[in-house]
Amino acid sequence: MSLPCRPKSESVGHRRVARPVIALDRCRREAPVAEGKPATDRAGQRCTWPRLRRRASAHAARGAAAGRVLLVLAAITAAAAAGYWLGLRQQAAPAHDPGATSAAAPAAAPAKGERKVLYYRNPMGLPDTSPTPKKDSMGMDYIPVYEGEAEDSGAGIRLTEAKVQKLGVRSAPVERRRLDATVRSTGRVEVDERRLVTITPKFEGYVEKLFVNATGQAVARGAPLFEAYSPELLATQREYTIAAQGLAQVRGADDATVAGMKRLADSALSRLRNWDVTDEDIAGLAAGGEPRRTLTFRAPAGGVVLERKAVQGMRFMPGEMLYQIADLSGVWLIAEVQEQDLGRVRTGLMARVRFEAYPGETFSGRVSYVYPTIKADTRTAQVRIELPNPAGRLKPAMYAQVEIAVADAPQLVVPSSAVIDNGARRVVLVDQGEGRFEPRDVRLGARGDEYTVVIDGVQEGERVVTSAAFLLDSEANLKAALGALIGGSDTKKVTHSAIGTLDDVDAKTGTLLITHEPVESLKWPKMTMEFVPANESLAKKLKPGAPIRFDFVERKPGEWVVTKMEPRK
Repeated sequence: MSLPCRPKSESVGHRRVARPVIALDRCRREAPVAEGKPATDRAGQRCTWPRLRRRASAHAARGAAAGRVLLVLAAITAAAAAGYWLGLRQQAAPAHDPGATSAAAPAAAPAKGERKVLYYRNPMGLPDTSPTPKKDSMGMDYIPVYEGEAEDSGAGIRLTEAKVQKLGVRSAPVERRRLDATVRSTGRVEVDERRLVTITPKFEGYVEKLFVNATGQAVARGAPLFEAYSPELLATQREYTIAAQGLAQVRGADDATVAGMKRLADSALSRLRNWDVTDEDIAGLAAGGEPRRTLTFRAPAGGVVLERKAVQGMRFMPGEMLYQIADLSGVWLIAEVQEQDLGRVRTGLMARVRFEAYPGETFSGRVSYVYPTIKADTRTAQVRIELPNPAGRLKPAMYAQVEIAVADAPQLVVPSSAVIDNGARRVVLVDQGEGRFEPRDVRLGARGDEYTVVIDGVQEGERVVTSAAFLLDSEANLKAALGALIGGSDTKKVTHSAIGTLDDVDAKTGTLLITHEPVESLKWPKMTMEFVPANESLAKKLKPGAPIRFDFVERKPGEWVVTKMEPRK
């Protein structure tokens, strides 16, 4: 019996599934129904309602599964699109704001396996880096440099940890401290000019007798040196004797007579005193004694006779030096201090003095004066040091080594062993960690025993190499020399290729003006810039405006050299 083909809903699982009339129609189309026979499908199955119900349920299940797959695919696509959009936003954010601070978008800690960005370098190779992404003046993005990929600059070197240990590299911090230094110089012993006396007669006469007749002879204060005869002195003595006796005899006379005799006696007495006649001899003359034929000259101070010109029987004139005597119980040491050390020496500083005559023995003195002039031939200044010499061991003209202890205010210093001075440059090697060392020019100040003042070039807290510095400097110089052989300071040159148009050739400088297409290896956009030809023959066969294909390298930061150039078809 044929089943009626009418729509009727039926529960399938948890859903209401309609008995589709189309199922029965399909069944009938698959197998035409003969009149009076029930409808069958292609497989010969009768198109009964239970059969149709089972087929409808299968179709519904397959539709539901397909719907779920489509929903999952749609969700995945939406999530991927959202992630891509967020990534673009994060990447573009620093480009729109080059001045944004690192605090505005703090970089999260790199996930395991990701490389850490050390800094961003200038895309044109200029010596400019940035801790955050930014663009240059032409709108080009700075290129990230990752940990482990930082290229050594031409001025620096990088060593493995094993090589650092093998070389015995040691470093010390740059710090502020008081520079306890010693100014070293040479000097000579001289007589204390304040203890030097000369014996000079003030009248004309003759040397009658010598008591001190040898240079270098020690004399005491008041000791007789020689006796001198002078007719003028003898006449003055007699004049004073007569005037003194006459003054005593005219005491009862009139005032005019007394005043005249007194003036005569005072005049003679004044001349005797001016000629250094002693008060004892003058008193004897006033008492009526006989004038002395000779006058004894005595030593005004104790010391050593440095010079003797008096000879027995000689005639001398007023003002002529006959003896020079020096007291050597205290002497001067005149030190020759270099011009660069002069600003640190001042009066009152203690000095240590050593003499070749007394090896292993040190004498102490004090700086008493710094002379105001500099010797033009030696570029040194004289510094006076006072030394006690009670035993007379220090002789004038003795040669000495002098050390003057100086102490300055706290200053920025480095160990003296860290400074490499080749005469033209003064360099220290800054330890940047992880085996990287940077040679850096410095400006130096005063030098101490162990430390040297640094005026410019390093900062407090940086570490400088104190041992094996010359080995590292030699390696840095060798690397620079090898780089110069191939036209640059870096031995790792990368060749870049590009196409473009030769705009112009500067006849004076030889530079090439090229408008090139984007360079993928450098992430350069299309732009016009100057290049330096490796040799003059590169552009001889090309005319301005010609399309070209060329190779170029970076010889030094910001200088791009064309190594190959040919016309482009």
